Amino acid sequence: MASTPTTISPRRLQAVRGRRLDWTRLSDRELLQLRICDLRLDLRRSPLLRYVRRLYNELDGRGIRFRPHVWLSEEWFSPDGVPGIAMPFYLAHPRLMRLERKMTREVEGSNVNWLMRILRHEAGHAIDSAYRLRRRAHWRALFGPASEPYRSGYRARPASRHHVQHLGDWYAQSHPTEDFAETFAVWLAPRSGWQRRYASWPALRKLRFVQQVAGEFGAHRPPVRCRDRIEPLARNQRTLAQYYHSKLARARTRRGMLADRLLQRVFTTEPRARALTAATLLRANKPQLLGSVIRATGVDRYGAYQVLRTAIDRGERLQLYVRGSQRESLRATRIMLRRLVRLYMRSQGLRLRA
Repeated sequence: MASTPTTISPRRLQAVRGRRLDWTRLSDRELLQLRICDLRLDLRRSPLLRYVRRLYNELDGRGIRFRPHVWLSEEWFSPDGVPGIAMPFYLAHPRLMRLERKMTREVEGSNVNWLMRILRHEAGHAIDSAYRLRRRAHWRALFGPASEPYRSGYRARPASRHHVQHLGDWYAQSHPTEDFAETFAVWLAPRSGWQRRYASWPALRKLRFVQQVAGEFGAHRPPVRCRDRIEPLARNQRTLAQYYHSKLARARTRRGMLADRLLQRVFTTEPRARALTAATLLRANKPQLLGSVIRATGVDRYGAYQVLRTAIDRGERLQLYVRGSQRESLRATRIMLRRLVRLYMRSQGLRLRA
């Protein structure tokens, strides 16, 4: 049987660029040699269009006339000063999502709930740019100065009630503009119940501010209406291999040193034959572990999920395996997670990557 070629042949490459060969039929190794622009992806002909329209419907339901323009790029972002949203190209096709998962172990926005959460967050940035909200004194008083420099890391306080909980890693605490985007996303989400959930939190003032300013500007055209598309795919000459080389080089540890020591007590780096990985065990028992941690510590579901997510991530990166029987490992895991939650919630500054 012929082996999978390491690189795509010049003839096959020209066939793809000339649209005589469907790139979805290429092997992973061949696909990695394609330039991103050769994929010829179009958001309007992708499954993503329905979710963009869903976002527009949600904005309309909140009385907001503005529609941020959306395009495909390498990653999720909303450029500062440009009232639009870039979505990652790999979400535009199932073949690319499979490659993304193989290369990075995770596909950011791979399910509807996750995708809409990120879209609402980026819409918050776009709204901020479109209506220049950060220039308002009340915005700065609530969220802080938008001019504060972005840093590669930030210190999260898991027990803080001054920020909403939306995306992972207590992301609202990373920067004032992210705090606003996260607050906007919580307010925009249908049936989020934010009035009830945040009733006793100082973060409620921020949510009420979003509701107030949306009522003020919602029916008006924004002062910033540029339709620039930053880093569009059509001009991206990088190959997929170069894209992943760069992406994996940036993927340093985001969470974890607090968890490593405890995980290494429960799991081992020297597996028995057919031993489960620690990450597999944690994923397979996620509902039971979350319930156990919440009941034992009183932490909210968001906090419990972040800790379990950290344990799974660190278990994979440390290449840990189940030690002994699964039953014994689960019992030790429940105890470990409870302790880890208490350490996190007492932390005055959990160091995370932005």
